[in-house]
Amino acid sequence: MSFKDRIKSNKNNILRRYLLSVALPLLLLLPVPAPVLAEQDPLIMGVLPRRSAELTFEMFTPLAKHLSTVLGRPVTLETSANFKDFWDGVSTLRYDIVHYNQYHYIRSHKKLGYDVIAMNEEFGKAAISGTIIVRKDSMLKSLQDLKGEKIVFGGGPKAMMSYIIPTYLLRKAGLQAGDYQEDFSKKPPNSILSTYFKRSKAAGMGDVGLELPSVKSKCDTTQMKYLAVSDPVAHLPWAVNGDMSTELRSKIQSVLVNLGKSAEGKNILEKAKLTGINIATDEDYNRHREITFEVLGEQY
Repeated sequence: MSFKDRIKSNKNNILRRYLLSVALPLLLLLPVPAPVLAEQDPLIMGVLPRRSAELTFEMFTPLAKHLSTVLGRPVTLETSANFKDFWDGVSTLRYDIVHYNQYHYIRSHKKLGYDVIAMNEEFGKAAISGTIIVRKDSMLKSLQDLKGEKIVFGGGPKAMMSYIIPTYLLRKAGLQAGDYQEDFSKKPPNSILSTYFKRSKAAGMGDVGLELPSVKSKCDTTQMKYLAVSDPVAHLPWAVNGDMSTELRSKIQSVLVNLGKSAEGKNILEKAKLTGINIATDEDYNRHREITFEVLGEQY
């Protein structure tokens, strides 16, 4: 490089350093754009397999969409083919919002920290009873008459309304394990159908059983009767993950309990086969804890 070229290059370098010395402080004074917030993760809503996975998805998808719209973040509905798969989701804390039976709640509250925020209202009632159902022509007049007979309980040995409370009624009547034949139906309504078609002498089921369309469409429920009915207890709960913020859980609770105040909300309830969703507290499930301890010996 010639001397003349070096002089020119030096002048350019000096100019660049000068411009940087002036421009950089000015750039630092300019406002920095706020970082773009990452999209919020979806809230996962799990619903117990009280009905088939397909029907459950159809019933509760409108509610999930409504929650997503009001909360301003995605809400993903997850269904399960059976109670084992559903409980796996509960026990791994997969669900942010969960709808399940009362036994699921008291157990998950103690062991996993889930907190109840609401409970179902079905057929206009926010309380439900466990029952023993028989055919009217069975000639059975009391629970003691079931000694040696087959009783089908709906949903399995962890179903509060279809097994735990009906078993509590049997214990109070003096019948112990082994005094009768115990069997289970995969879905709670099937216990009633088993009894109607004389495959068993009695069914353990919640007191809404004879009102369910899935039962009425398959048998003549006027031929059935309640042999025993428990005192009413709080209905099926809605709970949230214990790590959820107070603000978010309050918003979710507000959406649920106010559904009945709008035409859209009433349609969502109708799709879910509910007449309402009401506020619930943990104390509402103390009676379930007492009965569970008496029947299963489990303390929650």
